[in-house]
Amino acid sequence: MSKRNRTWLAALAAVAITSLGAPARAEGDHGEILWDTYGVPHVYAKDEAGAFRGFGYATAQNHGDILLRLYGIARGRAAEYWGGAENEASDRWILTNGVPERAAKWVAQQTPQFRADLEAYAAGINAYAKAHPDAIDPAVRQVLPVTAVDVMAHAHRLMQYIYIAPQARSMDLPDVDADTGSNAWAVAPSKSASGNTMVLANPHLPWATSFFTYFEAQLSYPGFEVYGATQVGLPVLRFAFNDQLAFTNTVNTLLGATDYELTPAPGGYRLDGKVTPFKVTTRPYKVREPDGSLKTKTLTIRTSVFGPVFEKGGKLLALKVAGLDRPGTLAQYWDMAHAKDFDAFQAVLRRVQVAKFNIVYGDRDGHIMYLDNGILPKHDKGDLAFWSGDVPGDTKANLWTDVHGYDDLPKVVDPATGFVQNTNDPPWVATYPSPIAWKDFPAYVAPPGPESLRSQQSVQLLAQPGKISFDDFVARKLSTHTLMADRVLPDLVAAAAADPDPEVKAAATLLRGWDRETVGDSRAALLFETWAAKFAPRNFTSQANYRVKWSAGSPIDTPLGIADPAKAVALLKDAIAEMKTKYGAVDRPFGEVSRFKIDGVDLAGNGGFGNTGLFRTITWGPLKDGVRTPVHGETWVSLVEFSTPMKAVGLMSYGNASQPGSPHRSDQLQHLSDKTFRTLWTTRAEVEQHLEAKTPF
Repeated sequence: MSKRNRTWLAALAAVAITSLGAPARAEGDHGEILWDTYGVPHVYAKDEAGAFRGFGYATAQNHGDILLRLYGIARGRAAEYWGGAENEASDRWILTNGVPERAAKWVAQQTPQFRADLEAYAAGINAYAKAHPDAIDPAVRQVLPVTAVDVMAHAHRLMQYIYIAPQARSMDLPDVDADTGSNAWAVAPSKSASGNTMVLANPHLPWATSFFTYFEAQLSYPGFEVYGATQVGLPVLRFAFNDQLAFTNTVNTLLGATDYELTPAPGGYRLDGKVTPFKVTTRPYKVREPDGSLKTKTLTIRTSVFGPVFEKGGKLLALKVAGLDRPGTLAQYWDMAHAKDFDAFQAVLRRVQVAKFNIVYGDRDGHIMYLDNGILPKHDKGDLAFWSGDVPGDTKANLWTDVHGYDDLPKVVDPATGFVQNTNDPPWVATYPSPIAWKDFPAYVAPPGPESLRSQQSVQLLAQPGKISFDDFVARKLSTHTLMADRVLPDLVAAAAADPDPEVKAAATLLRGWDRETVGDSRAALLFETWAAKFAPRNFTSQANYRVKWSAGSPIDTPLGIADPAKAVALLKDAIAEMKTKYGAVDRPFGEVSRFKIDGVDLAGNGGFGNTGLFRTITWGPLKDGVRTPVHGETWVSLVEFSTPMKAVGLMSYGNASQPGSPHRSDQLQHLSDKTFRTLWTTRAEVEQHLEAKTPF
């Protein structure tokens, strides 16, 4: 047995031993779950570990199939369970990076209380599966029972790799598209009509059930409660609020992983003029064959001074990820929700255990904050482009060994403007005018720009003169205004109106009358979108055809205008032809083609591509049978005001369950189509007035 395997087994044994001292409770004696009529679990537990147990039970009930599949993948045993080349590649990647072993070590390093919490969460999953075996897909039952190590391994894979890996090309992992990332706002009392802080949480991620799927819940035990959402399989809420504070996340540009390009040499790789041998270990793994039999294979793991080694694109790449020595991601999120005030919240953030994500915060005391959070390596040279590329791995001079602390990270605290915001863009317009600037930080922290049109729309929605009521706050969140149209439509309409082609003149008339809202009954929105994709290719980001390019001196007002009106009209002719071919008419209503459609519910859509300057982001998939449906975009939304009583509204766009047959897979689509929110029931009295079921656990 290898040293690595012995270490892993020892850590697993340590975890098992620590759980023996926990007092046992009878099933059903930990608390109860009150399920509201939208399938949201409100967990009322007798103690902290009980809240985790109830949350695990509830997650298994609403998302059991994907939950167990995710845990099986995080074990590095997906190919053993389900076979297939994709699962085998995943296992090899997970095992090469040491995810299961590290997860076991990390569980053993938690405080006794938080370790008991993780064990309780796993126990809740197991308890549900035992009580309802037929509710779980037979294909994933073999993953049971799950353990605290499975919980940690999944969290580790998601938080330290999947979110960071798109910047590390040595990894074959899904990309996190910044255009579909997230929105976040916090408004201070000075900008609020009521004098109360308001916070928006609004992540955008894929709609297909996966490790990105969100789950809404409320967790309570004596002396503590928190409401919010997290990704399925995580035992803590990442987007959360209680009566005192609220916090949310957006994916940021922080670069926490480095690809080093190695120079192969006989016997190893070249380093500082010498040949250095790889550290080589082997590990068996199993693959289920098409006939159901298991085949044992051997994985050879090569490790360099920079990290584990992968072959990709004809290159030999070594991956180094920041924070692999920091086991406190989940505990930090949990403790963020327990902070009593801003100072206590910042004290938790100072641990810098969360590997990535902007954090936007607001509280009842009136404090707001934007933080470009993450575990950021320190470099003595190079800009973001250098460290985002394949860094030469032939010298230790390029090997980073330290990371930045909390005080080094860009942040905006209680600005005079009265608001902070982020939409996945760099931190330089977290508020506007901004008190922080790119030139004041190392060049590898974040790019200087450009700010996306979605980011500019976000700033403009908040920076309008006057104070914002809660109703205003909600209405601005629901904006379907297309900022790109403001920038280019006057030039396009003027040029098209002068063209002799009657179809172009008709299109100009249609676009001139458009209110620039991307909603279901709009007859011009599809035409504009079709033209805009040609005018600004690369997902609406190219600025080549604008008259005025983006500039740091005017970051929320550029790009602007059309450089070549004749070319723009030619592109409009192309768009007219495409509209007639794809949609049957130039003025096809947006909502006839763009549909919110799940499990037989089929409703008119609204919103669109964020890079056109739409704050209400919906990334529409390809046309199929004459319609298109979302592939990314609006998922969990909450808007809160720290009034007395607290105001809270929100939505889980695709519903709060993914299990087949659940009524909560599509029951919130009507709100999405109508551009409305549901009240979030935060008190027990409210929940009992809207009760669907009650489950002791």
